[in-house]
Amino acid sequence: MSTYRREGTFEKPQATANGIAMLLLLIVLGLALPLALLVLRSPVAIAIDAVAIAFIAPGFFMLQPNEACVVTLFGSYLGTERASGLRWTLPWNGRKRVSVRARNHAIETLKVNDKRGNPVEIGAVVVWRVEDTAKAIFDVDDFEQFVRVQSESALRHVATGYNYDEGEEHTGEVTLRAGAEVVADALARELQARVDLAGVKIEEAKLTHLAYAPEIAGAMLRRQQAEAVISARAKIVTGAVSMVEMALKSLSEKNVVELDDERRAAMVSNLMVVLCSERDTQPIVNAGTLYT
Repeated sequence: MSTYRREGTFEKPQATANGIAMLLLLIVLGLALPLALLVLRSPVAIAIDAVAIAFIAPGFFMLQPNEACVVTLFGSYLGTERASGLRWTLPWNGRKRVSVRARNHAIETLKVNDKRGNPVEIGAVVVWRVEDTAKAIFDVDDFEQFVRVQSESALRHVATGYNYDEGEEHTGEVTLRAGAEVVADALARELQARVDLAGVKIEEAKLTHLAYAPEIAGAMLRRQQAEAVISARAKIVTGAVSMVEMALKSLSEKNVVELDDERRAAMVSNLMVVLCSERDTQPIVNAGTLYT
């Protein structure tokens, strides 16, 4: 009885005969045919031998490792044979080979809008394999084309759920650029949910290309450069303040010099200029005092 249900067809094993044993039987029948012609000369024996040969010969099929064969009878699904080697089934059974090896599908670079609406270019590669041969053959028209279309659709959907980068707010959110692994995992889950209908298992999904679209790439590059300069300046100032504080504290503890508020302010100003300047500073020798 067919296992086709409203929710889909599910793979079940199909026992087929050992092809080597059937091949030996075919050889024996082939050798017996001339013997029946020459010795027995019996039309009945000759007819039986010929019919047996004609029955056995069309039933052979070969399966490579990681290859399956979907067996049908007059449009009804019987089962799937996964044992590799020479196999044999009834000659009127339909046989369709399906590769269950891992396959790569490279999603060409797509232009999509990220969560902020900025146009970005994104590409990915998906590793997949057929897990349920019955679903792959009977529940979709072309499972390879189905995976290609759903991969592109899933990548577009996932990319719109993330920002390209954090921007100025730096909230620590997952972004396309900084959270590539998280985005790839989300893509794999999204795609798996879409291709379950075709009996396909997603082994892995990875981003292969990520960039701003050409029309905004220049502006975004300048923004990133400005953010990098600001971040570097902030670190420099923080370090300079720490060093000035340490210097003043050391001078005070060791009684090297007594500084009033005005001299302290001048020293802080000079040290900050030296530490924060982009160029080498030139010392100026003051022969007088701050008060003359």
